[in-house]
Amino acid sequence: MMRRINSLPKGVGVGYKPQHFSDILNDPAPVTWLEIHAENYMGAGGRPLAQLRALSDKFPISVHGVGLSIGSEGRLDPDHLARLKHLNTWLEPASFSEHLAWSTHDMGFYNDLLPLPYTETTLKTVCDHIDEVQDSLGRQMLLENPSSYLAFSESSMDEISFLREVTTRTGCGLLLDVNNVFVSATNLQMDARAYIDAFPLDKVGEIHLGGHDEDEDDHGAPLLIDSHGREVADPVWTLYAHTIEKGGVKPTLIEWDTDVPDWSVLVDEAKRAVAHLSPVPA
Repeated sequence: MMRRINSLPKGVGVGYKPQHFSDILNDPAPVTWLEIHAENYMGAGGRPLAQLRALSDKFPISVHGVGLSIGSEGRLDPDHLARLKHLNTWLEPASFSEHLAWSTHDMGFYNDLLPLPYTETTLKTVCDHIDEVQDSLGRQMLLENPSSYLAFSESSMDEISFLREVTTRTGCGLLLDVNNVFVSATNLQMDARAYIDAFPLDKVGEIHLGGHDEDEDDHGAPLLIDSHGREVADPVWTLYAHTIEKGGVKPTLIEWDTDVPDWSVLVDEAKRAVAHLSPVPA
C-alpha cells in the first residue's frame, strides 16, 4: 500500500489545548500548524471533534499517539488501532507519530512511556508493530526517541543504531525530541551534541521542543524529568540550534502539556523557535 509521507510545513507548531481555541482562530501567528494527541479525539463526536474539524480547515494537523505501545511484547490492541485508523482516515493529518516505548502488558495499561532494551528481539517486535501500523493507516509514521532515566545491561546496540535500523527495515521516519536528547544525555552522562551529530537527521520529519524539571538521584547527581510543563530550557535551545545547523530546517513543535500557560506564553516560545529557523536555508 502506498504510504503518504509527512507533509508538515517547515515552520513552528504548538500542541493544541481547547482553552486556546479562540486565541488560535483570532491570531495564530507565528504558529503555522497544530499537534493533537490521538487518544483525545478517538470518540464518536462532541465538542472536541467539532473544534478539531474547524481547526483542520485552517491548519495542517500532526497526530501524536501516546497509547499504542509500539514496544510492547504482545500484539497491538486491535480496537485501539481501529480507532486510530478511523481518526486518521477522516482527518487526513499532515503527520502521524508515536513513541519508542511500551505502556501495556497483558490487560494492564500504565500511565508512563516505559523504556526498552535495545536488542535484536526488541528490534523485531518494534519493526513488526510499525509495519502493522503503517499498513493499517496507509501512511508513513514517525517514531520518537525516548527520554531515558536508566540503561539496560542487556542492550546489544546503542539507541541511534537501533533507530537507524528501524527506519531501514520499516521505511518509517523519525521524530527527534531535542529535549529528550538533553534529558537522556544528562541522566546517562552522555554527550548530547555527539548524539545529534550521529543521529540520522535525514530521516527526521518533525522536531519537538519541551520543558523539563530538575531533580537529583539518590547519589546527588543531576536527574532531569521530561515534564512538558514549562518553557524550553536555554541549553535545549542551544542544542536545537546545533540540530538545525546540522540537519536543516524541520517542522518544529513547542510541546507544553501540563500547567498549560496562556496563549501569549506559547506564542513567545514559538517566536523563539522561529528566530532559530529563519536564518537557516530550508
